[in-house]
Formats: sequence, C-alpha cells, structure tokens
Amino acid sequence: MTEKLEKKGVSRRSILKGGAAATGAALGSGVITGFPTIWAQNIKDVTLRQFGTGVSNLNEVAAKVKEDLGFTLEMTALDSDAVTQRAATQPDSFDIADIEYWICKKVWPTGNLQAMDTSKIKNYDKIVGIFRDGKLTPESTIAQGTAPHTVSFVEGVDGKEFVDKESGWMTLIPTIYNADTLGIRPDLIGRPIKNWSELLNPEFKGKASILDISSIGIMDMAMVVESMGEYKYPDKGNMTKEEIDMTLGIFTEAKKNGQFRAFWKTFDESVNLMASGEVVIQSMWSPAITAVRSQGIPCVYQPLEEGYRSWGGGIGLSKSLSGLELDAAYEYINWYLDGWVGGFLMRQGYYSAVPENSKNYMSEDEWGFWFEGKAAEGDITNPFGKVMEKAGAVRDGGSFYDRMGAVACWNAVMDENQYMVRKWNEFIAA
Repeated sequence: MTEKLEKKGVSRRSILKGGAAATGAALGSGVITGFPTIWAQNIKDVTLRQFGTGVSNLNEVAAKVKEDLGFTLEMTALDSDAVTQRAATQPDSFDIADIEYWICKKVWPTGNLQAMDTSKIKNYDKIVGIFRDGKLTPESTIAQGTAPHTVSFVEGVDGKEFVDKESGWMTLIPTIYNADTLGIRPDLIGRPIKNWSELLNPEFKGKASILDISSIGIMDMAMVVESMGEYKYPDKGNMTKEEIDMTLGIFTEAKKNGQFRAFWKTFDESVNLMASGEVVIQSMWSPAITAVRSQGIPCVYQPLEEGYRSWGGGIGLSKSLSGLELDAAYEYINWYLDGWVGGFLMRQGYYSAVPENSKNYMSEDEWGFWFEGKAAEGDITNPFGKVMEKAGAVRDGGSFYDRMGAVACWNAVMDENQYMVRKWNEFIAA
C-alpha cells in the first residue's frame, strides 16, 4: 500500500501523520486527480517545518498562513551559520529552508533540496530581474560576489549544476532582499559619514563593531579596504588566499589596537550595541535600525559613496517533501509572493521579490516612503504599529532603484571558503 502511494507522490510521513485522511487529501491534491474538495478539507492536517534566520521567520507570518491557507507552519529562527549547517547536514529535519543565496551555493551540492518548477509559480513573470537575469534594469551592471541569478537555476528537476539562464527549474524562489550598509548613531558621532573606511577611523576606537558571520563580515571588510585605498579587488566575493590574508591582516591590526567594542552574530546583539551607545558605527541590517529607531533613539542606515553590500533570500524545499505537503509548500510560495508578506517585510525596510503585489498591502504613503524614496506625508509605522518616522522624513538612501542600483557586491561563498573561515576564526580569536 505505502509503496504504491509513494510512487504517486504520497509520502510515508503524510500517512503516518494524517492516517487515512491524509491519503484522501493527497487524492484530492491533484497528484491523483479528482476529489478537489478533499484537499481543502484535509489541508488543516498538514504541518510544514520551516527554518531560517530571524529576518523573515516571524510568528506573524505563521499565524497568517494558518488563517489564509489552513495549515500549520512551524518556524525556527537560527543564525546564518546554523542555518547553513542544518540545511547541509539534516535534510529530514525540515520541509522548507528559508535561506540566503550565498548559503544555497553551499547547500545545493549536498542534494538536500529539490528543484522547483517555475510553471507552478503564478507570479514568476513579476519577479524582479535581479533573481532572473541579474539585472535590476536593462542598463544595470551585475555586482561582484554571489549574485542571486548565478545560483537560481539548474538544468532540470534533477539538475546538480547551476546554469546561467532561466531554465524553468529554480533552486530557491526569491522572497526578500536588501542593500546593506553601516548603521551609525548620528547624535553620538556629530558629523557626516560618507565612506566605509570610517569603520576603522581611530576616532571611533572602542566604539565600532562588525558582524561575526565570516562570509558576510569579510565582504564588509573588503568594502572598507577598498574605501581606504589599500587595494582594489578583482572580485570581493571570490578572494585569493593572499587577498584573504591581506584583508584580515588589516582588521587584526585594528582589533589589537582596540578599534572594536564587540563582534555580533544576532540581530538582537546588533540592536543592543547600538541602542546602548556602546557602539556608534557598525555592520547592520535594516530592521535592526528600525528596532533602534522605534525606541526613540537616533540611528541611520548610512548611504556610502562606495555603494552597498547586498543579500537576497529565498525559499528552498527539502528533497523529501512530496504529496500533499509538497502541494501545500507550493501554495505557501504562491501566497508568499501574493503581497501580504511583502508588505509586512517592506514596512521593516526590506524589499519583496514581487514589489508590485506588495503595493496592494501598503498605504500610498508607506509605498511612497519605502519604495519610491518620497517624503512621508504622515507618521510611518513598522508592521507592529510603532512610529518609526515622522511626517517629512525620507528613507535612508532614497528609492528602491537608487539603493538596489548602487549595489557593489553580493554576499558570497568563495572558492577558498574553508581557508577564509579558518583565517576568520583566527581573527576573532586574536
């Protein structure tokens, strides 16, 4: 019985979890045609286990999934390194991996994720070009590092190698992305900050911080090194051993001179360092700035002359997902791109993979402020109703096209990744 069902796409897990009901549900799911109402009746029996970083694994999203789609989404938030390790080594511990594109480069070769059929993604044609051909606009130049489109596609359902064109089979369905820069406390600095090199300015000795996630931190370091005029990298996202040594050498010297107050790994750590005033300039993420500002504390996501370091995330599906659960996962992805989640995330300063749908879930003033770079007409609140910006405020860095059009590099995994991680750990321990 089980063997026959598994051949038709009904997993052993769905039978164990939902008994005969789940089997009936799979019959109605379109895997086995007919009985269309049964799927709707039994979707409530489905639980999908998702993990990812705290950026997008939010209880509000799980609650809305339950309300709109009827099934249960269990979310676990981890730091980037833990996310990478789990996706690469524990494929049966999750159904949905909410991961970043640079992590995909590490995880896809393990075979733990399955390629997704873009013909099942109803908003595929509306996904921004960054994730499809690498270009925000036809005139855009593609930034250094692991640009998302370079790891977005494989040749077919069983594709092992990334291909450099839209193939109809995606590794991740994009969800969220942003242009990252340095966060500053303008009230404690008291002068303009225009360059990445300021992170190592002795003026901020003991009050600077950088994030302790090697693959991202070293990119921030490279932005600083170039800004200082020390070196111009052929590709910041794929350094040679000599370049890694040089980069970490500059920062190790600064560390020994007492430049850094701390190294943070989690969102909350970065917020606390900034809100307390222990740190006045540091690597930061957009919602962390939001969190500091919502406490009534001045904090700016500072546009810098050298541009932004960018990242993008997407939803990947476990290779063991099949039957009703796989159908539910596609329903979830389509729901995700439909706009509600995008609106929720854009009110924290992120961007949605299908911005035009998110617009339907935002006020005209919110859309103008977050996406178009217009001055706010009224108070701007975060998704939880806290006032973040007063009328007249303009978003740090301006419009979507101003910010994403000034990306200098993407978070990356280097060919010399293992060497880089070892050297990074030596830097942290120095």
